[in-house]
Amino acid sequence: MIPVLTPEEMAGVDRTTEQAVPELVARAGAAVASGALKLMGGAYARRVVVVAGPGNNGADGRVAAEILAGMGALVDVRDARDLRPSEPLPEADLLIDAAYGTGLRRPYQPPRSSSPVLAVDIPSGLDGLTGEVPDGGGVLAAAATVSFASLKPGLLLGAGPELAGELTVADIGLGAEVGRAASCWLVEDADVAGHLCQKPRESHKWQSAVQVVAGSPGMTGAPWLVSRSAMRAGAGYVRLSMPGVSPTVLPPSEVVHLPVPATGWHGPVLAQISRVKALVVGPGLGPVTGGPEGSGGLPGGEVGLLLAAADVPAVVDADGLNAMGGIDGLAAVVARRRHPTVVTPHAGELARLLGRPPGPDKLAVTREAAARSGAVVLFKGSTTVVAAPDGRALLAATGSARLATAGTGDVLSGMVGAFLARGIAPLEAAALAAHAHGRAAGSGFAEGLVAGDLPELVAAWLSGLRA
Repeated sequence: MIPVLTPEEMAGVDRTTEQAVPELVARAGAAVASGALKLMGGAYARRVVVVAGPGNNGADGRVAAEILAGMGALVDVRDARDLRPSEPLPEADLLIDAAYGTGLRRPYQPPRSSSPVLAVDIPSGLDGLTGEVPDGGGVLAAAATVSFASLKPGLLLGAGPELAGELTVADIGLGAEVGRAASCWLVEDADVAGHLCQKPRESHKWQSAVQVVAGSPGMTGAPWLVSRSAMRAGAGYVRLSMPGVSPTVLPPSEVVHLPVPATGWHGPVLAQISRVKALVVGPGLGPVTGGPEGSGGLPGGEVGLLLAAADVPAVVDADGLNAMGGIDGLAAVVARRRHPTVVTPHAGELARLLGRPPGPDKLAVTREAAARSGAVVLFKGSTTVVAAPDGRALLAATGSARLATAGTGDVLSGMVGAFLARGIAPLEAAALAAHAHGRAAGSGFAEGLVAGDLPELVAAWLSGLRA
C-alpha cells in the first residue's frame, strides 16, 4: 500500500524531520529530472520550460532545470510570480510545473501552454486535500506528476486523477517519518494478492459461507447479483433469502435458497446464521418499516433486528442502509453487535445518513461517518474511500465510468461479503473488494458493460493474481 498524507500531515513531516532541507531539495529535483527524462525520452537538445515558484516546489524545479541543462537540454526557467494569468509560454518539449505546491491558499491562474506538463508534487492550483479546483482558479493538466514521499488525497479525489496524469512517488528519504504519520493508504494489486491466501487443500464450503438477505417482489435482480458476485469472489457457499419471494423466480444455480416470509423473516434467517461466516443485507429489500412488536424500539425494522442478533460480520447496503434512518440509528444497531459491520453508501445514501450533503472532502466525511456509527464505511466513487472508526482509511482508485450502471453496487456488496467470509479484516475486505471491483470492470467491455458481466470478470481478475 502507498501512504497518502494530507497537506497538513505532510507539512508536519517537513517541520519535524531531521533531514537537511538542501538535501531533500536535491533528491526531489533529481526525481523531477528523472521524470522529465522519461517523458521526453532523453535530454539532449530538448526544449524545457520550468515555471518555478518561491517555495520548495520552485527550488525542486530549479534543481531539475540544472540537471537537465547539464545533460544538454535547452532550459528556460520562468519565475511564477512574474507571469501574468494566461500569459503564453514558449513551445517546448516539456513544461515543468514547479510553481506552487499543496500549501497554496488562493486560486491559481496559470500561464498558457500547449506543451506536455510534468507537475512537481501536485499540479499547481489543485487542492491537495479534495482534488477540487477553487472557483476563479485554474490548473495546467499534467501528463505526469512526481509526488514526494507520499501521495496526497487531492491527486486521487475529485478532478485530481484527470489533472495529475500518471503518478510517481519519489523516495526522498522521508520514509520513516511518513510511515509514522500515515493513517491513509492507497490499495495496489499486490495488496489484494497478499490478502487472498490460497485455500488449504482440505477446505470445505462452509469455511467461507455467506448469507444474503436481499430482494423483494419485482426486485430480484439485486439478490442475484449479490449472490453471484459473492461466489465469484471466493465464497464457498451462498445462501439466499428473499423476503416474500419464491426462489423459483431465479434460474437454477449454485446458490442455495432459504425461503422466508415477507414479514418476520429475520427469525428464520437468525435460526440458520451460525453456519455462515458473513452476512450481506439490504439490496433490493424495498422500503423497510419499523420493527415488529417486541423490537424494543431498535432502528431499522427487521434489518436492525437481524443485525443486532447476527453473530457474524455483516455488510449493509442500499435499502438496508435506508432502513437505519440516520447515522444515530445505524450507531444504535452497530453498538448491539459483537462483530464488525461494513456499510457501503453512495453519495445520496451517505447524505441521508448524515442529514447533509457529503461535501468535497471525501476523506474527512467518510472518517466522520465511521467514527459516529462505529462501522467501517465504504463511500463509493471513482476513487472509493473506506474508513474505520479509529480513523484509518484506505483508498481504491480503480473505479471508472464503466461502473456507472445499475447493479454494480450490488456486485460490490457481494464481494465485500465474500472477502469477510474468507477471514479478511473489515477495513481491508472493503477496500480490497472495491479495488478488485474496479480492476474487473476495467478488463471488461469499454462500452455496454452491465453489472451481470462483473462476477465472471471478478473471478478472472482474481485468478490472474495467482499467475
